[in-house]
Order: sequence, then C-alpha cells, then structure tokens
Amino acid sequence: MAGEKILLVEDNEVNRRLAGFLLRSQDYQVREAPSAKDAFEILKTEQVDLIVMDIQLPGMDGLEATTKLKAEPATANIPVIAVTSYAMAGDRDKALAAGCSGYVTKPIDKTIFLAEISRHLK
Repeated sequence: MAGEKILLVEDNEVNRRLAGFLLRSQDYQVREAPSAKDAFEILKTEQVDLIVMDIQLPGMDGLEATTKLKAEPATANIPVIAVTSYAMAGDRDKALAAGCSGYVTKPIDKTIFLAEISRHLK
C-alpha cells in the first residue's frame, strides 16, 4: 500500500531524516515531531495511520507517550512502532506492555524497519 500517513516521533535530526527518507521512499506521507509534546499537538488536528515512536525522547519518553495515546479513544487504535537504540533484555516487553504494536532497534535495518511498518498497516 502507499499513501498512508505516518507520524514519526524522533528527537535526533539525523535519525529523523533517515527514517523519514525510508518511509517516503515507500510513498508514505510522513509528519515529523521532535518530541512527544509536538506529536500530541499534531494529533489534535490530524489523523494518522501509524506512529513510529522513539523511546528516548526529551521530556516525556516514548513509552509514557504511547501509554497516554492508548488511553485516549481518539488515538487508542493507532499502531505504534517503538524504535530504540536501547535493546536490552526486557525492553521489547516493556514497549509491548506500554501498548506498542511493534519494536525495531537502532541502528535501523531498512528491510526490517519497512517490513515492520508494512505489517502493521495491513
């Protein structure tokens, strides 16, 4: 599929550019937010099909943000893919417990990343 709208929440500009490039290469519409706060502002006025959420964010981290998203009826059904460089034992379970639908580690493997996105948009 193509044209789905994805909200990319990533504070690191280089990582945001890379992930945004990969997503746009698959014809996804990408909205970018450098923080959870910015993501919540975007979601007040825009609907998205999927959220790519960095776990380590300034202010509110990605797991807390995901928990809040899942508690709100307007955003509860949006799949959230956690992206993190902290791939320690148990981190995947923490992300899934917070409400994430998927989990991808950094550095991003483009094939795995795009497959995970596609899997959750079907």
